[in-house]
Amino acid sequence: MKAIVVGCGRVGSAVAKKLTKSGWDVTAIDENEEALARLGEHWSGGFVVGHGMDVNVLREAGIAEADAVVVATNGDNTNIVVGQVAQKRFGIECTVVRILDPARAELYSTLGLRTVSPTSTAIEVLTEAVKSCSVKPLRAPAAAS
Repeated sequence: MKAIVVGCGRVGSAVAKKLTKSGWDVTAIDENEEALARLGEHWSGGFVVGHGMDVNVLREAGIAEADAVVVATNGDNTNIVVGQVAQKRFGIECTVVRILDPARAELYSTLGLRTVSPTSTAIEVLTEAVKSCSVKPLRAPAAAS
């Protein structure tokens, strides 16, 4: 299985390494050549320097043979556009896009893009963590009679 990961920051590089450990052939794309260091000195996958919105960069990374694309740059707009290009132009059904804005993630999900919103996840997890605490609510001291 071949995957392309666009954006090689903390999230993208971790996804790329996990997929590689699971036996995937992974190529990472990032504008910054120094991002290759995040993949570690034993990185066996590919790495292309360039912008994920550049169709030639996607082709160089092997999108024509890809089974999956993960888009995890630091910009929602970029992620949405790259995800749509991968899905619509190259026919990659398994295109997963990180979108920080929960409302936008929900909208694009209804339009057929697989979205992950870490913001929504954090809101849910933090709320449930607070609700599950065994902390008793503070009550005002009883008035003296």
